[in-house]
Amino acid sequence: QDDELSYALGKQGGTRRKLERSSGAVVQYVGHTALFSGTRTERKRAREYMKWLFEQLEGPVWVDGWEDRDDCTVVPVPRDCVGYITGNRRATLGTMEEEWGVLMFFMNKAEDKGRGRGGDSEQLIIFGGQRERRGAELKVMNGIEKKAPGSFTRGVREKITDTKGFDTDRLLLKDEELSYCIGKEAATQKKLEKAAGCILQFIGNIGFIAGTRAQRRRCKEFISWLLQQMRGSVTISDISQRDDATEMYIPANCKGWVTGNRGSELRRMEQETGVYMFMALDGRGEERLIIFSHDAGSKVSPQGRMAAERLVNEMIQE
Repeated sequence: QDDELSYALGKQGGTRRKLERSSGAVVQYVGHTALFSGTRTERKRAREYMKWLFEQLEGPVWVDGWEDRDDCTVVPVPRDCVGYITGNRRATLGTMEEEWGVLMFFMNKAEDKGRGRGGDSEQLIIFGGQRERRGAELKVMNGIEKKAPGSFTRGVREKITDTKGFDTDRLLLKDEELSYCIGKEAATQKKLEKAAGCILQFIGNIGFIAGTRAQRRRCKEFISWLLQQMRGSVTISDISQRDDATEMYIPANCKGWVTGNRGSELRRMEQETGVYMFMALDGRGEERLIIFSHDAGSKVSPQGRMAAERLVNEMIQE
């Protein structure tokens, strides 16, 4: 039907895109026919997700056996935070879905619809890839923690895992360290996240670091260097064993020009290229600029270490 088609497409095709990204299948509508293309699992998921989208129009939806599925995560959201997490006309959920490429909705059993049966929290279910789900889940936890402090931080300790694959580490930070790591409008947090290639989310005073072992390790190193910068200069004697760093010795007469007022030029170049860079001392106590990112970049890409190196060289040439 026409109204079904427009619902399945969503505003500017947003719903179709969301189905596509969360299931991994290609989803297209030709006339009034929905086409799903992908592996059997991807197609099955896309069909299920669409079915639940339409069931939401009728009333509450409950995903039977979600505990046994490998494509979803459920977050209990306290009743008094549901409106905050949902946002006006679903805007907040929509933003998170768009950012992470997941599908999210609140699950309710039809019989719980009567007052007071559902307990003091609602189940928010998140569908998508493992990494994307974790990103969205941490974002939701961050929102709940703001609204109801202690929900996810009470009695939580630091945790360093040794899993080679995808996992989450936790880091406890002091108040002043926290605000320094987040930065203005979360610019520092986003920068570290991007350069390390992992998910970094702060919930209360705890940094949650999600990714593969190499990504988590890199992110923790970046944070420790950042906190050292807060207190003084950083010494990194040798980067020859690293595959995520480029060093540049800057002529003494250009240093102030390249870093800019209180590092403003470095920040600008970081923003542009998605790297993390700062002046650090080497083993001999000489200062040089190190550019960090898991992405080496290329001759043509505007992102990565090579792009940042080009920008620095352009400034030196000036």
